[in-house]
Amino acid sequence: MLNPCDPAFVAALADVVPEGVLSAPEPRHLEEPRGRWTGQAGVLARPRTTAEVAALVRACAGARVGVVPVSGGTGLVGGQTLTLGPAPLLLSLERMVALRGIWPEENAMVVEAGMVLADVQAHAASVGRLFPLSLASEGSCRIGGNLASNAGGTAVLRYGNARDLCLGLEAVLPDGTVFNGLTRLRKDNAGYDLRHLLIGSEGTLGVITAASLKLFPLPAARVVALLAVPSPGAALDLLALCGERVAGLVSGFELISRTGFDFLAETGFDLRAPFDPVPDWLVLLELELPAGLEPEAVMAGLYEAGAGAGLVTDGVIATSEAQAAQLWALRETIPLANRRVGAVSSHDISLPLSAIPGFIAKAPGVIAGLGEFRVNCFGHLGDGNLHWNVFPARGHAKGEHEGVRDAVKTAVHDLVHSLGGSVAAEHGVGRLKVADLARYGDPGKLAAMRAIKAALDPAGIMNPGAVLG
Repeated sequence: MLNPCDPAFVAALADVVPEGVLSAPEPRHLEEPRGRWTGQAGVLARPRTTAEVAALVRACAGARVGVVPVSGGTGLVGGQTLTLGPAPLLLSLERMVALRGIWPEENAMVVEAGMVLADVQAHAASVGRLFPLSLASEGSCRIGGNLASNAGGTAVLRYGNARDLCLGLEAVLPDGTVFNGLTRLRKDNAGYDLRHLLIGSEGTLGVITAASLKLFPLPAARVVALLAVPSPGAALDLLALCGERVAGLVSGFELISRTGFDFLAETGFDLRAPFDPVPDWLVLLELELPAGLEPEAVMAGLYEAGAGAGLVTDGVIATSEAQAAQLWALRETIPLANRRVGAVSSHDISLPLSAIPGFIAKAPGVIAGLGEFRVNCFGHLGDGNLHWNVFPARGHAKGEHEGVRDAVKTAVHDLVHSLGGSVAAEHGVGRLKVADLARYGDPGKLAAMRAIKAALDPAGIMNPGAVLG
């Protein structure tokens, strides 16, 4: 049983950390982007050093007070908000933003966990390198949260998830011990890899305080195209064609349905697809090219091959960085339009690539008897991650369907599970999907996870209620 972070405990903490670390939480620390939960906290701690983080966690462990780590606050599964139970200490690393070192000759850098993702990218670019993790929220999300949730983004197809971009970690474990694992080694088989245990653990096994990250050479050129395709199946065939003709050069392959563009127009965004009428399905394709290749010629060759195979019916190729940015803006603004429309139920899922066309065809049928809905399907087709979101019919509000929200989610997730997919693809489990993990998770895996949690955090202070409940 946990104890609350009450005034007496806060007073004791004031003797543990320097003045200015503790304060009352602001609304931004307690809210999540969709407004579904508002968290609670006895105090907000904003440490400046790893030693201060360790002192705070050690004190909480001794008093059996819960610790909820908060990063950029952009997560969509409630991992950063505790609404029930004893008030926790809210731990923000927003002051830990230092660049500890950068080694372009090694393609490596070490940054503190509070650094905003866009700043990580900028530091890499300043020495002629690329840090490829890219998300719509990169101007506000923080690298510690990206690693804690194993964020994916738009470039997973080429560079992998956050897990694949991390060489080492520094973290504070649940008893206040500091794990000093900031290696820059590419090979190190000296025992268990605690880095991969902490990445994706959503703050339930410790607090990431710094990370050693992989960098890559900047591409000599990039080219972006928006291509009309006859169907999701054709989009997959186009992806295979790209693999044959430009293997290893595809950095983005996004599937977008016409509904996304309908929502942009409906919600007042001044963004329009460069097609009239807008096709039912489009692919946003990005290539990153080495020196010696003409980007527009390479993309034109792909377009011609795709058209010749009946996989592409129309297309626009960006001829400047400004045009490329405009095409990406279409894709990245769709989630904002979704929020304005208001989803009945949102589904961040992944599927085996070959199962995606069948899922897209079958899924509307499994919710048809629950109400009249619109579906906006889009996502990172290259890595199998779809955002299959259900909305009320035009002229209706999501509140009219509150009574069937859970039934919609269950019907969709049951279909995903039956096809060998995951119901927690990119945003993690948090508190939103605890029941889903229990429903669909492998019993052996869940037993191992509980054993690990009990071994590292026997008092259950780290992000209580998240992931395993």
